[in-house]
Amino acid sequence: MPLSKFKVIDLTRVRSGPTCVKQLSDWGANVIKVEVPPDGKEDLGGDRDGFDFQNLHRNKRSITINLKSDIGKSIFYKLIKQSDIVVENYRPDVKFRLGIDYKILSKINPKIILASISGFGQSGPYASRPGFDQVAQGMGGLMSITGKPGYGPMRVGIPIADLCAGIFCAQGILLALLEREVSGKGQWVTTSLLEAQIQMLDFQAARYLKDNEIPESTGNDHPTSVPTGVFPTSDGHINIASAGGVIYERMCKAMNAEHLIYDERFKTSDLRLKNRDLMNKEISIITLKKTSKYWIKLLNENGCPAGPIYTIDKVFSDPQVKELNMSVPIEHPRLGIFNVVNQAIKLSRTFSSVRSPTPDQGEHTDEILLEIGYSQEDINQFRIDKVI
Repeated sequence: MPLSKFKVIDLTRVRSGPTCVKQLSDWGANVIKVEVPPDGKEDLGGDRDGFDFQNLHRNKRSITINLKSDIGKSIFYKLIKQSDIVVENYRPDVKFRLGIDYKILSKINPKIILASISGFGQSGPYASRPGFDQVAQGMGGLMSITGKPGYGPMRVGIPIADLCAGIFCAQGILLALLEREVSGKGQWVTTSLLEAQIQMLDFQAARYLKDNEIPESTGNDHPTSVPTGVFPTSDGHINIASAGGVIYERMCKAMNAEHLIYDERFKTSDLRLKNRDLMNKEISIITLKKTSKYWIKLLNENGCPAGPIYTIDKVFSDPQVKELNMSVPIEHPRLGIFNVVNQAIKLSRTFSSVRSPTPDQGEHTDEILLEIGYSQEDINQFRIDKVI
């Protein structure tokens, strides 16, 4: 597999960090999840047997180490000597308190790549604040442009700042690995929920940065392309994306509504944007006359993008989604067989795979310690001393 020669030490928890590591483990990296020995306290990752934890932490082995103990730290440092990547998403100061910051790790292994995800960055006035997805959505501007106009800010339905920070971090790790092929040295990769969220603003941020235009929420309507949005049908709702003059004309002709092409209120893109509500009303009168299936088929056949608005169950029952293999089975020794979400990236010769279920806490402790040179007697003593 593409990443099978790399060993990753996973110190992550909750979502952004595990999302990053999942991109590596699914593509073959040898991931060792380092966890604290069981102490009866609530796990920040949530219910270990729950759908979320099982989806995020597949394809890993688990070892428990008390990093606050001197012996535990020496075990960790021994792992570092034989590893390529460390991923963590603690608050910025924690790694320094534990003695696992980049300066220390790079002295042990100059080729090591440390990847750190934080809430707001590794430095600055907010660096010490705890990071949380919804806070980043708000601070990163996303909530101000999401939701129905006049109804106040709205979060999106997924933890998008967490997810994007994790994906960007994985991209940063791959860049660092490519650079290491030239320099022979590792480096420190950093990103944050806030940075990821701002980058994901994309054209909405560019509107402000170039033209000083502050975007507002437009609900289900596209911010600048009209008519693009949600329209009612005789049995539900559909999305229609009619961007630009050519596609707008295709849509009008397909709907047998050519009069809208020549209507003085809608003749240009600027006029359609200005008269958005009137435009949507005219189209809705037409779409209400037929079913969703009818319009989706007709519009797509005429080169105008349109599609259904699915609940999650219908997403995974759609024939195109099945063709893309976005749901894959996994077998857990206690939980049985269930499906998890597959990778969105496909390569023509090499493949990602869901090879093993999320491990139990410390399931592979003995196995991993034996691999790096400790004896069974050492391991037994570590247990007595509560190091593992």
